[in-house]
Amino acid sequence: MKRLSFLFLFFISLNLISGQEIDNDLLQIKRRMDSIKSFNANIELDVDISFINMPTKYGKVRYDKGESTKVTSNDFIMLPKRGLDLTLNEIFRHPFITVNRGEEYHKDVLCKVINIIPTSSKANFSIATLFMDVRAKRIIKSEISTKTEGVFTIYMDYQHYMDALPATVEVQFAVSGVKIPLRFLGKETEVDRKAIKKEGSKTGKIFLTLSEVQIVK
Repeated sequence: MKRLSFLFLFFISLNLISGQEIDNDLLQIKRRMDSIKSFNANIELDVDISFINMPTKYGKVRYDKGESTKVTSNDFIMLPKRGLDLTLNEIFRHPFITVNRGEEYHKDVLCKVINIIPTSSKANFSIATLFMDVRAKRIIKSEISTKTEGVFTIYMDYQHYMDALPATVEVQFAVSGVKIPLRFLGKETEVDRKAIKKEGSKTGKIFLTLSEVQIVK
């Protein structure tokens, strides 16, 4: 009898999950991002990692719908690439459900906070928390727990109220969880290899500044 009760509850839970609707405000943001066929921009890259001393790097970023965002430069390779998913393409790639977590202020903006939980094993993250500026229909903060590279916290600041893409992006991550091929960090970059070998997780930050953004819809 207990086993039958357990199975009943299990199937009820499955039905609730499969029938759960996606947050409507998120769908509006997704539709806005889906309307972008491509964009390109100039990009500046700065890093704040304890064992790396690197001057500002410059390059170009390009996105074409259905493909990963690409960065080109004569002097560096962009790592990690998680912060470049400005259209949320990776989050929306596979089926998911959403959970409303209420409201919270971020930089004086009242945000609607939701969890995104993928329902497909193909997704490369286990859970994401999005802070949505519902009035401006955009994401201003996200916390993404990946399956292999740890947690990324991404802050996006916009130049104008109605901009779909941010002007600056800050990506925080645990250095120990991200593989950084040091030889690709570019010229004039100093690396303290002794500090790398010290125990303990290190927090890294990457700062991106976009300019001359051109969007095709």
